[in-house]
Amino acid sequence: MTITAVIMAGGKGERFWPKSRTNLPKQFLNISGNKSMIQQTIARLEKLIDISQIFIVTNELYAELMHVQLPTLPLENIIIEPIGRNTAPCVGLASLIIEEKFPNSTMVVLPSDHIIENEEGFIKILQTAVEVSQDDSSMVTLGIKPTYPETGYGYIESTNEMEMINDLEVYKVNKFVEKPDLNTAQGYLATESFFWNSGIFIWKTSVIRKYIQELMPDMHDILETMKKAFETSNRNDVIRAEFPKMPDQSIDYGIMEKVDNIYVIPCIFGWDDVGSWTALDRINERDENGNVIKGNILNLDTKRCIIESNGKLIATLGIEDLIIVDTEDVTLICTKEKAQEVKLLLKELRMQKLDKYL
Repeated sequence: MTITAVIMAGGKGERFWPKSRTNLPKQFLNISGNKSMIQQTIARLEKLIDISQIFIVTNELYAELMHVQLPTLPLENIIIEPIGRNTAPCVGLASLIIEEKFPNSTMVVLPSDHIIENEEGFIKILQTAVEVSQDDSSMVTLGIKPTYPETGYGYIESTNEMEMINDLEVYKVNKFVEKPDLNTAQGYLATESFFWNSGIFIWKTSVIRKYIQELMPDMHDILETMKKAFETSNRNDVIRAEFPKMPDQSIDYGIMEKVDNIYVIPCIFGWDDVGSWTALDRINERDENGNVIKGNILNLDTKRCIIESNGKLIATLGIEDLIIVDTEDVTLICTKEKAQEVKLLLKELRMQKLDKYL
């Protein structure tokens, strides 16, 4: 059995602005530890999958940076999206290329910017997920057991249908659920059947291609047009011409929410998607006042703040629950409550044609 991996790495990490920028997005930053997030993701996967069988889908802007940060990754394994699209086109194009290079393989699809503390446990779960996905219709996802009522994640609801495989619980999925409001999220937390949607999927290439044909026929036809050009010299030209025609749709909405034969493995392995600045509260040690501090900081009577300096002294007095991030050309100050809305600032920058700060 051949196991491949597809890392989705085309995002801009806008909620991590101003550190995450168009030319250096979050996946290339050292958020935790001494490696960038994409480097950590690759190193984690290499415990199960050879580097020659790991693929990254990104856009042309990041291709060279990807090669610099991941010099052992074969250049041909960097799949370039001609324009930004959602996860369904990303998965579709990757499945086509992997199917050609590694026929009948199993794909692990995952984001490039997650933190996983227990990597040994993660690999064990992946191995089990691969095992579960080996028939001609099943797909598997990893569900994170929620520890608080998060409203920024989608959820997965399991049925009561469960079997033990390799000492792990494997449930049939009942449905995928959109991001809830706080009351709904609190209700999910009180049950045993709801899990955070990790965005990590496992399936055979033949299975995902079958479901794309059944449920996203227009996208399937475009992929088939690309496939016909694989044996010609204008392969890349055809991909550039056809890819923008694909729907701007997530794999969750296009496929996963419509398929019955999906299984979820509940996971506890120190997972965080580092979606916004408040994630630093969860993944870093806090001082005696609950602050996460990095850099040249002087703080008095400062509580539950996230403060990061780029070298300049940041002095604080009598503040609470704020995020302060200083970079070479931008200083962000916002409440933790507004951390998920940082993208509104980027929208305003675009409106004011201040693109140099993006």
